Amino acid sequence: MRLELGKIFIKDVQFGESTKVENGTLYVNKQELIDIAMEDDRIINATIELARSGESVRIAPVKDVIEPRVKVEGEGNIFPGVISKVKTVGSGRTHALVGANIVTAGKIVGFQEGIIDMSGPGAEYTPFSKTYNVCVVVEPKEGIETHAYEEAARLAGLKIGAYVGNAGKDVEPDEVVVYETKPLLEQVAQYPNLPKVGYIHMLQSQGLLHDTYYYGVDAKEIVPTFMYPTEIMDGAIVSGNCVAPCDKVTTFHHLNNPVIEDLYKRHGKDLNFIGVILTNENVFLADKERSSDMVGKFVEFLGLDGVLITEEGYGNPDTDLMMNCKKATKAGAKVVLITDEFPGRDGKSQSLADATHEASALVSCGNGNIIVELPPMKKVIGTLDYVETMIGGYEGSLRPDGSIEAEIQIIIASTIANGYNKLTARNY
Repeated sequence: MRLELGKIFIKDVQFGESTKVENGTLYVNKQELIDIAMEDDRIINATIELARSGESVRIAPVKDVIEPRVKVEGEGNIFPGVISKVKTVGSGRTHALVGANIVTAGKIVGFQEGIIDMSGPGAEYTPFSKTYNVCVVVEPKEGIETHAYEEAARLAGLKIGAYVGNAGKDVEPDEVVVYETKPLLEQVAQYPNLPKVGYIHMLQSQGLLHDTYYYGVDAKEIVPTFMYPTEIMDGAIVSGNCVAPCDKVTTFHHLNNPVIEDLYKRHGKDLNFIGVILTNENVFLADKERSSDMVGKFVEFLGLDGVLITEEGYGNPDTDLMMNCKKATKAGAKVVLITDEFPGRDGKSQSLADATHEASALVSCGNGNIIVELPPMKKVIGTLDYVETMIGGYEGSLRPDGSIEAEIQIIIASTIANGYNKLTARNY
């Protein structure tokens, strides 16, 4: 598949009479976006607010972040199987409003939702403090079941993301990047002397609001499969989970997966990027065995010399991570793991809940247990009512003046386990 990604760089966001992009500024019509959210009768109220980098603004509880994108040429539409018809995507041309995001927020769904600070020390730990955010704050119908509320909020964000993305359809991009992965035999033959490298992409799929969707299918219902990397850039995978904020893979992170980006940058230079092995994270041992067996089989079948593996979440998924590592190694590949760590606030406990002898190379995305002090902000988008029950928060976290003391895992994407962050750890 060959995808042209046209990047339209957004330098500001403002309310306007129509939703459009003009001279690097994204204008959004507030009422149009409210109307989209209110199409779902599970939502009784929606407000739209803007948050810019450097402002004294705190957004909470954050549910998802979506970069607006639109298909310009090629088959399918953005977010297939979810808000558009099921059709394989990943080819043709797509435009992205880079620097702008749709952020969904509102009353908490599950306790594992987090915070974005647009300034101050907390802003240094999340990429979304540097973007121009259109915040969609939704209020659910009284007494609604949590899964229904999560779905309503998720769909509102995706629909608004697609609507705003459409504003870039006829805009000339500032930059066009071409990504291409050929069918297997052609891809191997193109660079026969370079090591064949794949990416094992683990999706959060433990249920109980720990869900991710592949072409609209709950990932816990799938068996491992193979993907062209460009499919992911067109929204074939969307977030639907309430995992720990620090390593929550938002829809933005699927669209902008840093492992895929970096492998493409080295493709044809010092490695041959074959593609993505997609798998899930399971609760029961039999399911873990089944999926990891199939992952190992893919590695062997594709003849991969090396693989990178990322996970989402921690604890139970660490076992899936280690099983995938063990079986990919047995299939003949050299393996590097990318994950974050939870060794306690003093850093002295075991960083991962599981381990295996084959896990000899690991890139750390930081320690989610360290304590941060977040000063009060002049404006709160959403509510701080749930800070003390969020992952990373505890009794006394929210102080009377609006400041917060909490573990860093309360911040969205602070230690995200695919490397889209600034933290790491080193051996000395």
